[in-house]
Amino acid sequence: MNKIFIPNPKEAASIQIIREVAAQFEKPVLLFSGGKDSITLVRLAQKAFYPARIPFPLLHIDTGHNFPETISFRDQLVEELGLELIVRNVQDSINQGKVTEERGRYSSRNTLQTTTLLDAIEEFKFDACIGGARRDEEKARAKERVFSVRDDFGQWDEKNQRPELFDMLNGKIHQGQNVRVFPISNWTELDVWEYIKTENIEIPSIYFAHKRAIFFRDGMIWTANEHVYRESHEEVLEKMVRFRTVGDMTCTAAVLSEADTLDAVVEEIRTSTLSERGARIDDKRSEAAMENRKKVGYF
Repeated sequence: MNKIFIPNPKEAASIQIIREVAAQFEKPVLLFSGGKDSITLVRLAQKAFYPARIPFPLLHIDTGHNFPETISFRDQLVEELGLELIVRNVQDSINQGKVTEERGRYSSRNTLQTTTLLDAIEEFKFDACIGGARRDEEKARAKERVFSVRDDFGQWDEKNQRPELFDMLNGKIHQGQNVRVFPISNWTELDVWEYIKTENIEIPSIYFAHKRAIFFRDGMIWTANEHVYRESHEEVLEKMVRFRTVGDMTCTAAVLSEADTLDAVVEEIRTSTLSERGARIDDKRSEAAMENRKKVGYF
């Protein structure tokens, strides 16, 4: 008996959004972190334009404090798929005096990425930046539209969002404006993992349980690394952990886990009572941390 093909409605909607970007904008770019969401976007973009190549570049804002596994995966992926990759470094923004390196217990380069990102958008005149943000991640991201307009300064006004009725996406912008586009906005973390499993998509090894040097602080599991501030009394331990979300290692906490296969990860997510952003250290700075960053141009 022939297998019956059952279409994935969320995949179809996301592919349509990506095609709308290509049709409505002159210089789009896909924001790529090497994390599961941006990797999923690459697969969706492949399907959107197959058998042609993805018609826009990938942009990675490198803090210099990324997990080595993520950077290695990024380089491997773009080489295998023949993609154009643009990398801009936060260290350059620091060297130019545009941002100041944070110091102390909660120091991170995560917020410094905003300046580097906005400079890259201006440098290449990108008018649409495709990102992997999802509405289930955090309350500020739940306010976003699929086509989210940024003003001349790259800023976001949550009170001035366009209506999106009947899946009609309006890409018209004024001179100097650009749009952040979120094709998987309506997906959940579990949707992403099930898609990765179904599509057999390769992902960085840090998403699977492995032994890592860590220390505990504020009820969270921090990576013990030269880039992560650690006080002398904070004991370094070796534990089996994995990461649910991947960003700068100074702002991404691990979770204790034995899930070392895709099946095990999917089951762990399915039964978890902790939100994905619960493992993001930078969100703990304040209840409005994400919203404040978005207002000044953060992803």
